[in-house]
Amino acid sequence: MRRSAFAYELPGELIAQVPAAERDQSRLLVLSRSGGGVADRRFADLPELLRGGDLLVLNDTRVIPARMYGRKPGGGRVEVLLERVLERGLMLAQVRSGQSLRPGSTILIENGVELEVRSRQGGFFVLAYCGEQPLLEMLEAAGHVPLPPYIRRPDRDTDRDRYQTVFARHPGAVAAPTAGLHFTQALLERLRAQGVQIGFLTLHVGAGTFQPVRSEKVEDHRMHSEWFEVTEALCYQVARTRQRGGRVIAAGTSSLRGLEAAVDGRSLRPVRGETDLFIYPGFRFQVVDALLTNFHLPESTLLMLVCAFAGTENVLCAYRHAVTQRYRFYSYGDAMFIA
Repeated sequence: MRRSAFAYELPGELIAQVPAAERDQSRLLVLSRSGGGVADRRFADLPELLRGGDLLVLNDTRVIPARMYGRKPGGGRVEVLLERVLERGLMLAQVRSGQSLRPGSTILIENGVELEVRSRQGGFFVLAYCGEQPLLEMLEAAGHVPLPPYIRRPDRDTDRDRYQTVFARHPGAVAAPTAGLHFTQALLERLRAQGVQIGFLTLHVGAGTFQPVRSEKVEDHRMHSEWFEVTEALCYQVARTRQRGGRVIAAGTSSLRGLEAAVDGRSLRPVRGETDLFIYPGFRFQVVDALLTNFHLPESTLLMLVCAFAGTENVLCAYRHAVTQRYRFYSYGDAMFIA
């Protein structure tokens, strides 16, 4: 399978640089998995597309202020993008610097924070933080919202709210589960009122989600691992939904990956650990019946996942429609509902 099969043309002005004025006023492109038909809706119309007895699964990870700016003691500028928090004050991070960093060297971050380079792991560095303030509190004070590279502006105070879902609970992600950004508490209450069940899993989206597929042969690509948890309570909700004849609807590719990664044999099981599951066409879905998702980069692993779910031709045709109709793309852009 060739990476180039997942290419499409996107005018740069369609890449959303700011969120919609109101979360649920984003546009919603509805795509039929079976026939490939499309319809143009608003995200606020979602209750009209779901049914009582359906289960909507949301990713309740919380984005941490994972981007830090600083300098080396000699004055060179440094940018740190946290990939994940490790144990005992250690963190795995991407580091951009004009000069190479060696173990033992120091990075001086804004607010007087010092980080020590401990080792290198492939394209990442292991950094140590030894301050008195707890690590997550330090990040809240010294860190910046880790906006994706295609948002070409500095982060703003408003991003601390809008690049975060209204149901975010467990800190650890360095990229937002963007399909969840469209939900408001009022919209969730409307869904509950009509009998839609709401379930949660946690998958801490890593910076690796933006890493390009460099191998032309799709099967040669290797995903970065991400921490996730599927609880016994969610497994029970899925089983009950199946018994009632309802659908399991994943809100976002991270929710879908978490559910499918927790399949043991043919059953969904509670799990807490790492996943590097790579979903591309040919994958057999065992849990998810419908998918809410934003629009994704050409030739990306997330686009490949969506093509696996709905068919490559269907998805690329829908993307061409979205371009023609001037939908807004990527993290702060519009959404799709695929069923």
